Amino acid sequence: MAVFPEGVPCWVDVALPDVAAGKRFYGELLGWTFGPAAPDYGSYTQAFHDGRNVAALVAKPDGRMPTAWNVYLATADVFGTAIRARAAGGTVIMDPVRVGDFGTMAVVADPGGAVFNLWQAGSHAGFEEQGQPGSYGWAEVYTRAPERVDAFYEDVFGLRAEVDDEAGRPDFVRWVPRGRPAGARHAVSGRGLISSGYPEEMPAHFLTYFVVEDCDAAVAATGRLGGRVAIDPVTTPHGRSAVVVDNQGASFAVIDTRTRGDAPHPEGPPA
Repeated sequence: MAVFPEGVPCWVDVALPDVAAGKRFYGELLGWTFGPAAPDYGSYTQAFHDGRNVAALVAKPDGRMPTAWNVYLATADVFGTAIRARAAGGTVIMDPVRVGDFGTMAVVADPGGAVFNLWQAGSHAGFEEQGQPGSYGWAEVYTRAPERVDAFYEDVFGLRAEVDDEAGRPDFVRWVPRGRPAGARHAVSGRGLISSGYPEEMPAHFLTYFVVEDCDAAVAATGRLGGRVAIDPVTTPHGRSAVVVDNQGASFAVIDTRTRGDAPHPEGPPA
């Protein structure tokens, strides 16, 4: 069973009004297949790529909840991590709760308001595939409180903030786990800034990236499947990427990591 280091994204799922419609959308866009729904867990439906679990879809229990992708950060001690999160200025929205024999989770907001989940693995460790087309690739936090947020993730998880000079984004940092060398290849997630050019109503949030074979083809497929483009494709030193919205309103990014260039990341809202 894979062991994810502290603070590393280990799982993602999306809360949707219509799981069947989500299966059609993501099945065609990312080549996913799906397991049976788990009625005891909100019709939680595992998604697979080439037989390996990569994400999940879940029905929203309340229409007032956001239609959004959720990021889970790994921890070996969810109770202790929740205590550290409070002490570091975060908010524990949902105290740790056991999810059958799969693991134990909690829901936390960082000091800037971005919500994420904690996951202490049981039988479900997290991704069986990542970094390949059709699977999770990266996650970024967007916030208006960069100093407090960087300090929070360092205090809670030991993640070290580094400026991403390669991509020409002075307002962006990548996070590297404690004990790993500096550099992009050792980073596990990042933090961007919601500047004054963004809509005032945009909340702090995580943005999930999925790897695709061809960014432009994925963008075209998103439109054909009823979604839309939030940020047009751009080629950066890390790959060609775009931010899109699915057919029910959940934002995410697609990236072709094999197509790389020198163009900086665009200024503009990530969702």
